[in-house]
Amino acid sequence: MASHSAQPAATGSPTRRQLREASRHAAAPRAAAPAAAAPAACDHRAGPLARWGTRAGVLVTLAAVTVAVPLSQQSARSDDGYTDAQADATLPSTVEALTSSPAAVLPPASLVSTDATAVRAQVDVSRSEEREILPGCSGEAGTDSANGQLPASDLCYLWDGTTQIRADAAEALAELNAMWVTRFGTDLCLSSGYRTLAEQRAVKAAKGGLAAPAGRSNHGWGLAVDLCSSQTTGAQWDWLNENAPVFGWENPAWARPGGSGPYERWHWEYTKGVMADGEYYG
Repeated sequence: MASHSAQPAATGSPTRRQLREASRHAAAPRAAAPAAAAPAACDHRAGPLARWGTRAGVLVTLAAVTVAVPLSQQSARSDDGYTDAQADATLPSTVEALTSSPAAVLPPASLVSTDATAVRAQVDVSRSEEREILPGCSGEAGTDSANGQLPASDLCYLWDGTTQIRADAAEALAELNAMWVTRFGTDLCLSSGYRTLAEQRAVKAAKGGLAAPAGRSNHGWGLAVDLCSSQTTGAQWDWLNENAPVFGWENPAWARPGGSGPYERWHWEYTKGVMADGEYYG
């Protein structure tokens, strides 16, 4: 009986021991829960910091590039000694570019000699002398004078210093003579050139039919010369016939064998002038 009364009832309120054990079991999960929740909290706090760190790295990289590239370009310009301001200063404005005239093409002032004017004058004189194959002869002559009465201004002395012919004919013959000298080493030999009326009358009186009447000779127009007989045969004669026409001089057809006039191998005429102003016999 007694032992039966001491056992707890199968049903009813829990004992104190049961309550303590239940309390311990309940406290253990609660203590573990904060520990398990701590990593999550740490992860929640670390996520924004990581993101801000990444963003800061990108911003620093962009800043470095933004500063470094202009500095490198400025360094390159500094090496050339030419700044942006100087470059802009050398460029014309739109109005200047549209209204300005082309700049003269001149060498830098540092390359121009102080005596450039004198040098240029010497060059001009040299070129002028080269063009004047007969010094003092203009190569131009009037055509309003009469046969045998040409003024001195229309005539030029040839290389022998005594023979004269009309200026344009003289210049052409001098060019022929320059070629002759190159080939044969000496000047053309001349025996006659321009003749006045009085001189032509004297020749006519001496040679008769071999000379034209005064006033009808191309010698009177200053458009004919007579060569020395030594140049009317052989290689010199052949050379003259081949080259003289290039300079406007010919032994006219009437003076050749079978021509209409006397046979005169020594007589040569400035064809262009004869056809325009002289006695042309074809």
